[in-house]
Amino acid sequence: SFVCWVIGLREIGGAADSLVWELVKNNNSFMRKKNGHTKRSGSIRFSTERGNLMSRSTYKYSGLASSKTVGIYATDDNRAVMTIKTKKAVTGGKGGQAEIALNKSFRRTEKTIMSQATDNYYRPDLKAAALAKYSAVYRSNRRAKGVKKVVPV
Repeated sequence: SFVCWVIGLREIGGAADSLVWELVKNNNSFMRKKNGHTKRSGSIRFSTERGNLMSRSTYKYSGLASSKTVGIYATDDNRAVMTIKTKKAVTGGKGGQAEIALNKSFRRTEKTIMSQATDNYYRPDLKAAALAKYSAVYRSNRRAKGVKKVVPV
């Protein structure tokens, strides 16, 4: 597919992140467009690719165009995992992701996210987004385990 070809550009010629973004920003298989309710609000573009913390189709959060991505996901057994792209991510496929288990207390996990993603200058601009995503995953996992009850509305 076109996305695989574009990502392959990095392997061959070392394509820049901004070039890859220009090629995939208007059309890729992960994009979801939602129409606004009025003419004024317009449409919003969401993205479902891995490594996109906010699920928004922008250059900053893109998991396709960035050579450094941070992703936080819930696992099947109601735990959390943080993934970071490694240097062999271009050729490694799924092996190009380093997985870090986030199964300690909330504060210790927060410290792990900070040390892996922001304190070592990996992606300091994603600090707030990573903590917000982990907070949401943590809340949903507590509800799924039955530790915290769902509040009736």
